[in-house]
Amino acid sequence: MKEIRTVDAVGQVLCHDMTQIIPGVMKDARFRKGHVVTEEDIPVLLSMGKEHIYVWEKDDSLYHENEAAEILCSLCMNDHMERSEVKEGKIELKSTVRGLLKIDTGLLDRINSQGNMMIASRHPNTPVEPGDKLCGTRIIPLVIKKEEMEEARKLCKGKKIFAVLPYLDKKVGLVTTGSEVFHGRVKDSFGPVLKAKVEEFGGQILGQTVTDDKPEHTTEAIMEFIRQGADMVLVSGGMSVDPDDKTPLAIRNTGAEVISYGAPVLPGAMFLLSYYKKDGKNIPITGLPGCVMYSKRTVFDLVLPRLMADDPVTKEDLDKLGKGGLCLSCDVCYYPNCGFGKGW
Repeated sequence: MKEIRTVDAVGQVLCHDMTQIIPGVMKDARFRKGHVVTEEDIPVLLSMGKEHIYVWEKDDSLYHENEAAEILCSLCMNDHMERSEVKEGKIELKSTVRGLLKIDTGLLDRINSQGNMMIASRHPNTPVEPGDKLCGTRIIPLVIKKEEMEEARKLCKGKKIFAVLPYLDKKVGLVTTGSEVFHGRVKDSFGPVLKAKVEEFGGQILGQTVTDDKPEHTTEAIMEFIRQGADMVLVSGGMSVDPDDKTPLAIRNTGAEVISYGAPVLPGAMFLLSYYKKDGKNIPITGLPGCVMYSKRTVFDLVLPRLMADDPVTKEDLDKLGKGGLCLSCDVCYYPNCGFGKGW
C-alpha cells in the first residue's frame, strides 16, 4: 500500500473502501476496494476531501483487511450459521436455527488479545433465533502481517470459536408433589407453567403425575416416566429444607447423580439438578422450587435451554451463575436481553 496524490491516481487500484457521507442522503462506500480510478472519479474523490489516497502496492508479507477478515471469519463460523459480505474488514455471523449459542471464551479472549483483530459477540449460553446476530469480526488496520493471521490459526488448532446447538425434540415427564395438590385441596399451578416453558423450546410433554408427600411415590413416578422413554423429568414442589419436603430424597433414591442441590440464583436458590444414566444416556431430573410457579424468570429459565440442547451442565457451571444471578423482577421483562444469568 502506498500513498499518492489523488490527481495522479488515474489507473491505480484502490486498496480499501472509501466512504462518502452526504447528510440525509447517503453514508456508504462510494468506491470499493479493487476499483480502478478513472478521470471522472478525481473530482468526486476531491469533493470527499481526499487530496491523497492509498493504492495497492503488492507485498507478499501482508494481507489486505478483507483477505484477513475471511481468515478470521473461518475461525468463528460453524454449522447453523450464515455470514454477511465482507465490508471494510468486517464480517458478521447470524444463526440459521433456534438454539443455544456456545462460545469457547478462553479461545475468544486469546484471539482478542492478539491485537489488530477483534471479535465481539453475544454472551455465551444465550438462546438464539434464526436471523439473530451472533458476532461481528473485524481487522483493525487496513493491512495486517500474514504471520499474525497464522498465529491466530495456530491458537485455534482447528477448533471453532462459536457453535449453535439446535434444540432437540425432547420428551418430558412432569411430576408434581404435595398432598394438598394430590388430595385436590389446592389447584396445581406448576403444570401449565412447565408445559409452556418446555414447548417454547420444542419439547413434548409425556404427561403429568401428581404424588403425595411420600418420597417412594415420587421416586416411582419419576421412574415410570423414564420407563416410558422420557428424555427429561421435571419434579416440582417440596424443595425447601423443611423436614416434610422430601423431593430431594425422592430424586436421590432413583439412583441419579446429583450435580447440585442449590444454585447462586434468585429466584431459584433451592434448585436441584441430577442426571440418571440409562443406555448410555444422561437423563436430567430436576427439582424445581416454588418460585418457578409464579416468578417470570428463575434459575430454571437459565438451565432449561441447555438441557433442551443436550448441553451438559456441571456444578462449576452453576457456581458461576452468581455473577448476574439476581433477577431484578422488572415491570417489563426483557429476558434474555438483560444481565440476568450472564455469568456463565
